[in-house]
Amino acid sequence: MSTQKERIIIGRIRAGTGLITSLIFLLFTLWSRDGRAQNIVEVGDPDQFANCLEDPDCINRLHPDIPMAARVRPGATFVLHTRNASDFNLDPSAAPDPRAGADAIPTVHPLTGPVYIEGAEPGDILKVRIIDIDPGPWAYTSITPIGFVADKFEKPLRVLWKLNRDYAVSDDLPGIRIPNRSFPGVVTVLPGAEQLEMMLAREKALMEAGGAGTPLSAEYASPEEICGENGSKADECLRTLPPREHGGNMDIRYLQTGVSIYLPCYIPGCGLAVGDLHFAQGDGEVTGTALEMDATVTLTTELIKDGRKLGNGPHYEGSSTLLDIPSRTFYATTGFPVKKKGEVPPDMKYLESGKVADLENLSKDISLAARNALLEMIDYISDTYGYTKEQAYIITSVAVDLRIGQLVDAPNVGVTAILPLDIFEER
Repeated sequence: MSTQKERIIIGRIRAGTGLITSLIFLLFTLWSRDGRAQNIVEVGDPDQFANCLEDPDCINRLHPDIPMAARVRPGATFVLHTRNASDFNLDPSAAPDPRAGADAIPTVHPLTGPVYIEGAEPGDILKVRIIDIDPGPWAYTSITPIGFVADKFEKPLRVLWKLNRDYAVSDDLPGIRIPNRSFPGVVTVLPGAEQLEMMLAREKALMEAGGAGTPLSAEYASPEEICGENGSKADECLRTLPPREHGGNMDIRYLQTGVSIYLPCYIPGCGLAVGDLHFAQGDGEVTGTALEMDATVTLTTELIKDGRKLGNGPHYEGSSTLLDIPSRTFYATTGFPVKKKGEVPPDMKYLESGKVADLENLSKDISLAARNALLEMIDYISDTYGYTKEQAYIITSVAVDLRIGQLVDAPNVGVTAILPLDIFEER
């Protein structure tokens, strides 16, 4: 006899909605790896709760004391209902969100979880496999202050996308169609006490030296009882913006369906959390946003005892086809670490070097080379296809890949920016 959930899923299949995800749900609900029936654990509910602060299965800070939202055993399939990076209602008919000030940085990123993986202990490796990603109906891309060439753009721009399982289109960028390459921007475990202390100290030192970073903040922090303004650990909760050894906001566009991600466990149960789902993104996410969407993510996990130590960050594996650009043809620009005399690249100003400004060529500076390749591509898109510079910048963030050419030909290391031409509907 079918359970109520199974009958609902079968009804969705017959109705033709959410077909792929529904089939996956049904198969994994009825059969586990050993052939026995299992229940699907579902975590998070954006439909019931307006924002992350209200949702008991949502966090937007990281700390080892954060309580677990759910428990799953290794090998079981589970489902995470995730929120977009800014935790806003993206429906264009919705009222403006009062939390939208300062580019919504205080609300970034709402993560679904953390999930306790049964049997996981500090020192284990958690293998997380992405089974399916079902996009929500809407996504946005915007130019943000953290963009790679934000100093060149003073005018704001926010693009709203309409999504389906195949592609995204937008009235704000007519003539562009972006194919679905969905992936989670954030996949993380919770840090342990030792890792937390180290990360807080080094990021504080960097920001005190004038380097870029994300300061601690209790504003809109979740969970409030731990990380909020009156929380027990308000001055210890890590922001989710930078990735670290625990994973986090890696924004790697290759972490798509079928990929397995290897994460270190620092606490019992690991504390797996996922969010910041992207419908598509170019390598670099250069405006600071991709196609930011709500989504439903289906996962399974495996525990590896006495595995390879992941001292510098997560590993991942998958099909080599995911490394390809989603296009039959492309156009590319190149960049090298050259500049005008008197200029100091924005990300080098905090070093206060007396040498940088006078030089017209920096030695093996990959960031400057990438910057030059990107700016050349923005100009090319604008000049060739008639988009504004701001629109072209958005296009590079969601579709253009910045790739390293070489790192050895001193002084000029090289970066190339690759534009998939099939995104243009009329060529």
